[in-house]
Amino acid sequence: MVSRAHIDAALADVPDPELPVSIVELGMVCGVDINGDDVDVKLVPTYTGCPALPMIERDVRAKITAVQGVESCTVSWCYEPAWNPDRITEPGREKLRAHGVTTTGCCGGGQSTVELTTSALACPYCGSSDTRLDSAFGPTRCRSIYFCDGCRNQFEHIKPVTS
Repeated sequence: MVSRAHIDAALADVPDPELPVSIVELGMVCGVDINGDDVDVKLVPTYTGCPALPMIERDVRAKITAVQGVESCTVSWCYEPAWNPDRITEPGREKLRAHGVTTTGCCGGGQSTVELTTSALACPYCGSSDTRLDSAFGPTRCRSIYFCDGCRNQFEHIKPVTS
């Protein structure tokens, strides 16, 4: 019999291809159905057009089918409700902060709108609020680049989802 605990442990080992956190820490898992030796994992994408989704799907299938007793795994994508940074777990937020990435609700970044020259986000490196938006467009569509005038470092911020 396939154990939900074993499935959860396998999902916790699936990394996000771009960030130092798992898909569980990002809050992407929205459901797991176990029917005998078949497992269906429901995931919510962080961003609909994210180019990493096929890699995540492949990695989920590989990890789940490696669990003893699992014959097959399907991955379904859920789009309602949409993912937002509030789904990130506290350990996930800490890993992101240590990596230099802030999220809504951490490091003083709880505001839903950000003025270009305000001190809305605290720097994840030094804690200074003397920060500014450097570029609304980061390495991926879901992140923007900020600059800290306190320690002179750039850092990334995961953008909140807006409707």
